[in-house]
Amino acid sequence: MPQTPDRPNILVIITDQQRADTMACYGNDWIQTPNMNALAASSFVFENAYVTQPVCTPSRSTMLTGTYPHTNGLVRNNIALAPDALSIAEMVSPEYRCVHYGKWHLGNDANAQHGFQDWISTGQVSPGPDGTGQSDYHAWLEEQGVELPEHYVRPGGDGAGSKRAVAQANLPEELTQASFVGDITTKFLREESDEPFLMFTNFFEPHPPYSGPLGDLYDPATLPVGPDFMRTPNGHSLFNRSRSEFYLAGEHREDSVAGCDHHDLHSEAGWRALRANYMANITLVDRQIGRIMEALEDSGHADDTIVVFTSDHGDMLGDHGLLEKRAFYDGSARVPLLMRVPWLSQGQTRIPGSVGQIDLVPTLLDLVGESIPDHLQGESKASVLRGEKTLENNDVFVQWNGKGDRDLGTPTINEMIALPRRTIVSSDRWKLNLCDGDDGELFDLTTDPHELTNLFGEPAQLERIQSMATRLRAWQEKTGDTARLPAV
Repeated sequence: MPQTPDRPNILVIITDQQRADTMACYGNDWIQTPNMNALAASSFVFENAYVTQPVCTPSRSTMLTGTYPHTNGLVRNNIALAPDALSIAEMVSPEYRCVHYGKWHLGNDANAQHGFQDWISTGQVSPGPDGTGQSDYHAWLEEQGVELPEHYVRPGGDGAGSKRAVAQANLPEELTQASFVGDITTKFLREESDEPFLMFTNFFEPHPPYSGPLGDLYDPATLPVGPDFMRTPNGHSLFNRSRSEFYLAGEHREDSVAGCDHHDLHSEAGWRALRANYMANITLVDRQIGRIMEALEDSGHADDTIVVFTSDHGDMLGDHGLLEKRAFYDGSARVPLLMRVPWLSQGQTRIPGSVGQIDLVPTLLDLVGESIPDHLQGESKASVLRGEKTLENNDVFVQWNGKGDRDLGTPTINEMIALPRRTIVSSDRWKLNLCDGDDGELFDLTTDPHELTNLFGEPAQLERIQSMATRLRAWQEKTGDTARLPAV
């Protein structure tokens, strides 16, 4: 086993909207992800990892700052990270070369910021003096001779630059955003000097649009699905019931630029086709993971580099009749979390229990010997990786802040999404969802992993609900969370 390096490197790989059960180490025995599987085979695999809020900007804010969305202020999408909010790149020693490639989504993607010196953008860029904005990826596409439709760049428009549909739709594999991010990441790793580095490389896929160059890879008709697929969540919260009713009626806001997503959700065949395309885009990313890990090995730094693989949230993909994120169901809030630390383990080590991404920043700082700032709201799990502790009694907290979301389809859905919600996932795998203004939910994730049966109204569960709610309120007090919750 390699010796602990004096200054370990950190490579954090983040996909967008990848749910946990899309990898073999989380029970998926049919998806083609050999490179993710190989990474998992040499990593610590956290069996149940949860985001702090199941939507892009808030979740990413936690992975960069080690604070909850209600603390750092990024309680919804399209909010910029405050200048005085520290990212992990501003917490490590100045000798680290700090690199950020790909999706940022914490403000204008155009320029290096928050301690990162090397910066290549793929996301939305605010317009400059000439009224237009262009990401590095968009500029690269033009260099390749790609003529993008006019609606990809709108002079002076909000979100000018690389519209998200550019990532996949109507482009061959070598021109996708996945390949671009793979190219720039492997180039850095192969050319990187001996100075230690902290690198965040961020893939757009498998975020919608649910289309891409590998769309025919999986047969929709035989695609495995669970018992919750296209099943109305009767007896669950009004928020979940109303969204399910909307989507199962065939309603589908095209989650991309017009013309790039053609899935008809009026039938099971359409849902299956969407789901198959989503899985194909995970395979698209997997091919780039293989290139990145090969480049890391070739660089000679594989044994002194921590590799983290995770995602900002999942996608419901028709489970409970829902699409995309914003739900507390595991399909939306539970994500992969792998940590490869060669000097602690050479094979796969599974970590049972539940963990939150709030612990990622302090864990990484601890593993590389940096001090952990007092303002961080998670705690290092390095002792768990070393086998000194377990995740027993480790509660995880997930939030929804109800601030300024887009139109989600109906007045009832929009009314429900505007209400703050809080979740606690206990170490013994129970999940309690509370909202002042909506029905509560309680799921036994051990016996009911698909969250089919809401036990909130069962008299036999009252003591459990009260205990979990008490711990939830104690967490609120500790972290300064003022969201109102119902009495139970």
